[in-house]
Amino acid sequence: MENGAKKWGFQGKQGLDAASATNVRGYFNRLMGNISQDNSSVVVPLGHGDPSHFPSFRTTPAAEDAIVDALRSAKHNCYATTVGILPARRAIADYLNRDLSYKLTPDDVYLTIGCNQAIEVVTAVLSRPGANIFLPRPGYPHYEAWCAYNHLEMRHYDLLPEKGWEVDVDAVETLADENSAAMVIINPGNPCWNVCSYEHLNKVAETARKLGILVIADEAYDNLTFGSTPYVPMRVFGLTVPILIMGSISKRWVAPGWPYGGLSQVIPMAFFKNLG
Repeated sequence: MENGAKKWGFQGKQGLDAASATNVRGYFNRLMGNISQDNSSVVVPLGHGDPSHFPSFRTTPAAEDAIVDALRSAKHNCYATTVGILPARRAIADYLNRDLSYKLTPDDVYLTIGCNQAIEVVTAVLSRPGANIFLPRPGYPHYEAWCAYNHLEMRHYDLLPEKGWEVDVDAVETLADENSAAMVIINPGNPCWNVCSYEHLNKVAETARKLGILVIADEAYDNLTFGSTPYVPMRVFGLTVPILIMGSISKRWVAPGWPYGGLSQVIPMAFFKNLG
């Protein structure tokens, strides 16, 4: 080489490139890129998932004022702890405790840069050699991407359209073995927008307890529901099975450019007392 170096010793990691490319926007952009430029038809981008682009959707001024007040307070310009600042974690714990018979503490909350990073953290933590995880089909492709990156074996269970996209609980049981670590349930559903009933979530929790696996409850769309089925958070079953909740402010507050999400572990001491 002209610069005298025999060979450069650095290069990108191929697995990371693949993981970052496997997402909803990636597939959507690929489809849009295949549209013929000679086609004069009007294309309506139904895959556009960011309502903040349109003037009819705005976050509440209360949220904007809270951000401004926090910035001007000069109390949050320092390095934060890796799990997130205490006032934020306490506020999240208090919010989650509103419908619980047991109490979570700020130590049960871990703040991340959006829910996607929460997925990255969880798959990395669970990826011990030989471990496997159950993912819904159809589901959110970010899970597949990071499971593949972290060499965490994926086993898919189907959602049943004839039953309102409920979890095929019987299939989950057939997938399990001694290396099964967790199952992911997305409620409200993405991409099917189903809302699981209390009875069905209870059945999921009982199945996970029977199999001895963790439930990862992706609730990024919590309370954004349509139809007559009321939304039930998975955390109400925290005395039945260990639950890891993943949530986000971006959807509910119409602010996807504010990447703030978090993990909440729902494994109260009362759960361990209940094991007997």
